[in-house]
Amino acid sequence: MDESPEEITTLVGREVYSNNGVFVGEVDDVRLNLDATTVTGLALGRLNDELFSNRINPSQGVILPYRWVRAVGDVILVNDVVERMKEPEEEVSDDEVTV
Repeated sequence: MDESPEEITTLVGREVYSNNGVFVGEVDDVRLNLDATTVTGLALGRLNDELFSNRINPSQGVILPYRWVRAVGDVILVNDVVERMKEPEEEVSDDEVTV
């Protein structure tokens, strides 16, 4: 069986989902550390509007840290993206005071 590593260009175009099965976006590019020859981030486009609409312009993308990646296969699974994106909203709602 051939265990040769895949080229990083095979990541481009793959869909990214949270570990809860929520679509996050699609890989447009990868961020590399050339000195360490490692992938450090995934540049995502075609983003899930529900996750990112309040945070960025829809025409922009985001870069997710590669340390969030749990698994790479036909799709890419990442840790806690949904929970991390919702945390600031929950903090704001806790601080609201109704008069």
